[in-house]
Amino acid sequence: MLSLITIIVFLIHAITISGSPPVVLWHGMGDSCCNPLSLGTITKLLKTQLPGSYVTSLRIGSNIVEDTSNGFFMNANHQIDYACKLLNADKNLSQGYHAIGFSQGGQFFRAVAQRCPEPPMLNLISIGGQHQGVFGFPRCPGDNETICNYIRDLLRFGAYESFVQNHLVQAEYWHDPHKEEIYRKASIFLADINQENTFNEQYKTNLLKIRNLILVKFLRDSMVTPHDSEHFGFYEENDTSKIIPLRESSLYLKDLLGLKTMDEQSRIKFLESDTDHLQFTDKWFIDNIIPYLQD
Repeated sequence: MLSLITIIVFLIHAITISGSPPVVLWHGMGDSCCNPLSLGTITKLLKTQLPGSYVTSLRIGSNIVEDTSNGFFMNANHQIDYACKLLNADKNLSQGYHAIGFSQGGQFFRAVAQRCPEPPMLNLISIGGQHQGVFGFPRCPGDNETICNYIRDLLRFGAYESFVQNHLVQAEYWHDPHKEEIYRKASIFLADINQENTFNEQYKTNLLKIRNLILVKFLRDSMVTPHDSEHFGFYEENDTSKIIPLRESSLYLKDLLGLKTMDEQSRIKFLESDTDHLQFTDKWFIDNIIPYLQD
């Protein structure tokens, strides 16, 4: 017979191994899965705060260089397909996982929730994600200024030209409030996941399967224009002096994605950080994000 001490040790070990649900990260533009100064730091923090939990960061490509480049130049729809295959192949995620998307990784993970319901996404945490797109490219992350100048030239050339749409990630969530009709017809990614071209019932059904949608907006954001997009707000058509908040948008009022339903069930959490884009302390992350990852 097993001794009482052996049984207790076994139970403690089982609890430690089970931990909290797995956590999957997706980096933003100009970053990579495994940058020790960005997502590497977040991974260490998560493993410290959630002992025994499985934490992984999506790498879109065969190496870190490809992963970084693909954040600029790999068609967003292809990235979503790639991510879905990675998630499905990871047996650690079969019972569900929490998703944390940083910057454009926020809207990419939302596309995963809408298109790939298996394995099940539990909480979707978007930290600075641009869910209504951007209309401006004011600042460049890291040491990517040359690439960013090239992107600015392409956006000026024609964000909605088919070549640009298919080969420049940032064009695929470029939202020009002065060209709404063209945007809805030409956008190959954002207009699709926001149900602005054709209505896909499955997108709504799948997004409603997640537990909670946590949206983080940076109040001093100098990279995302407008930063209200991080809470699903955006400019009024033909008027960049006025912001239409989520609850006044047609996306919400028509409940095209189930956001109205989720909001009425208190399943959308609107968080703020009085800082610049993706600038937050460990304490802020522990106080505001960790609680959504513990069960």
